[in-house]
Amino acid sequence: MQDIVFVVYPGFELLDLAGPTSVFNGANRALSLRSQPPFYKILVVSAAGGPVTSSSGIVLETAAIATLSTKHPATILVVGAEREPLLAAVSDAALREAVPSLAASATRLGSVCTGGFVLASLGLLDGHAVATHWDSSEPLTRTFPQVKVNPDALYVVDGRIWTSAGVTTGIDMALAMVAQDLDATVASEVAKRLVLYARRPGYQSQFSPLLQAQVKGDSPFGELIGWIQSNLDQPLEVPLLAARVGMTERTFHRKFAAATGETPARFVEIARLDAARMLLSRGLSLKSVAAQVGLFPPARLAEAFERRFGIAPRLFRDMHAQL
Repeated sequence: MQDIVFVVYPGFELLDLAGPTSVFNGANRALSLRSQPPFYKILVVSAAGGPVTSSSGIVLETAAIATLSTKHPATILVVGAEREPLLAAVSDAALREAVPSLAASATRLGSVCTGGFVLASLGLLDGHAVATHWDSSEPLTRTFPQVKVNPDALYVVDGRIWTSAGVTTGIDMALAMVAQDLDATVASEVAKRLVLYARRPGYQSQFSPLLQAQVKGDSPFGELIGWIQSNLDQPLEVPLLAARVGMTERTFHRKFAAATGETPARFVEIARLDAARMLLSRGLSLKSVAAQVGLFPPARLAEAFERRFGIAPRLFRDMHAQL
């Protein structure tokens, strides 16, 4: 079995722990359905051990990090928190003494969300590319200039260093670990069990155009944007979209652009190309992807994809397909 050690401390973000542990436990469940033994053993440790209260008030029982029985943990992940509990963790003498020695023997070392601050404070991320929550990218860069922060990625893998952005992206990173340790089929089974919309690759932006538009758009456009995302294979011309929200074409075009920061046509193209990137990362053919995202024939997809991402879709698929 592979040991997965999570390091927590008072005030930690519960989802940073619960999301990834659900993935690893889900992988064990998927294996059991195949009559195979579990692969992961999940351990949760803290500086002193005993009950540790999360930021949401839920209390978790932990083992003391100094008494960790495993000598060669496969993976160590430090979870994140808001500023005050994080600063306390960075200054905790027990963590500062124990984490480096554990890290030295670990196959994988990483963090979820702002947990990277703990590792960076110990010099364990020096020279490495990392991800963190978008709101913490600038402080991490400023405080630890020797760390190469990618402010956009969902998660970053740099050798044995695995770091993820905010909260739910810990799930994406854990799924990538499962795919590496076992196979992509098991990872996909876990994602399906967790009712995830998709397995998101690390290079995908933290700043989803869909989410940003929903945040900025007023209520009629919030519903419309969800409908657009579910109907990318259909003609999505302005007359149709305007009719769905009961506006004239001219009024719709003006209000949509003001609310979302994009013209309707531009927004639809961005949504289609982001969906195409996701589908290509699964190894689908250009013909299939072009049909699913409404950019048919494939030549139309190729032209738009290369214009937006600077790489041909076929080459992108070959580089990133989750085989």
